[in-house]
Amino acid sequence: MKEKPLGTRFTQGAAYLARFVAILFVLAAAAASPQPIIVLGQRHVVETMNHKMGVHTRLTDEVEEWKIQRTLQLVREMGAQWIVEYFPWGYIEPARGEFDWQHADLVVDHAVNQGLTVIARLDFVPEWARPKDTTFRYLDEEHFGDYADFVHAFVDHFRGRVNYFIIWNEPNLSFEWGYRPVDPESYTELLKQSYLRAKQANPDCLVLAGGLAPTIAREGNEWGLSDLLFLQRMYDAGARDYFDILAIHSYGYVFPPDDPPAENKINFSRAQLIREVMVRNGDGDKKIIITEGGWNDHPRWTKAVRPYQRIIYTIQAYELAKDWDWCQALVLWSFRTPVPEKNFRDYYSLVTPGFIVKPIYLEIQDYSRGDIEWLEERPG
Repeated sequence: MKEKPLGTRFTQGAAYLARFVAILFVLAAAAASPQPIIVLGQRHVVETMNHKMGVHTRLTDEVEEWKIQRTLQLVREMGAQWIVEYFPWGYIEPARGEFDWQHADLVVDHAVNQGLTVIARLDFVPEWARPKDTTFRYLDEEHFGDYADFVHAFVDHFRGRVNYFIIWNEPNLSFEWGYRPVDPESYTELLKQSYLRAKQANPDCLVLAGGLAPTIAREGNEWGLSDLLFLQRMYDAGARDYFDILAIHSYGYVFPPDDPPAENKINFSRAQLIREVMVRNGDGDKKIIITEGGWNDHPRWTKAVRPYQRIIYTIQAYELAKDWDWCQALVLWSFRTPVPEKNFRDYYSLVTPGFIVKPIYLEIQDYSRGDIEWLEERPG
């Protein structure tokens, strides 16, 4: 038998290889999960008997659009009208003056479509705006103007879609202040510059002074400063004219929501002491929004409660907030995270990363629909 020329055999081999690669590509494409088609559709309305209900959604690191949409859909179906969402400055402006709005637009558009009111938390310092070898919480006064410029850009970009903006997060904790001693006077300067720039972008926007953490730390403590003392020093520094609403965090730990407040105790009703500071400083006309709060039901954490207690306390807190005329919204921490954190923080959530709703979600949903008979039937 006459052997084929080498060139012919090489050409045929290349053709076979090309066919084989093409077949592998087709098989791989067939095996891959189809990407869902995401449609916003008609705008929804939240149906609830308590319009102060909210949750912290934590979609910052959620990649897939359908998961963003599904998360916010579940929020609406639960009956919560408010969300706090984190929009890191360093993600959106990775280089000075260069903005990437893609992910932020995605989250906001889906939230608005679900009928939710978005409260935007703005922090996280990009590398270009802080000294080398500092954390993403480190913002010195030299770069306050850069942050204020970002606030201006954010407020302007989302005008008509987002109207509530939190300036920084827990500035009364050393960690959140870049592991430096907390400084109410310096934070007040940051708040002032940000407020003025936000109002330039949208005079009707509402600026929230930044989410004070509940702590009983005294002056000189290396880790933080009492929210009550920090707020008073803010007022002493002239903060009153530079925020529209006060954002605070209010966790219950092992105490029920109606446990009496005290300066040396951290519980949910500590929010009332914050309110008293505002009133003493002639600022009683302003509202408070609790932008983080709630209870944890981890089986081995010393500051956690039993799952049934968490359900009862959470709904009682929503009821309490409804009766507080000075409280505009109660936003619980947290609704869902993109992946498990694999620690006690997973036991704050209402829905698992895989979209399995927990019993507490269903009970809150029943409450939002007016079914609260179980509150009288179950032990407190």
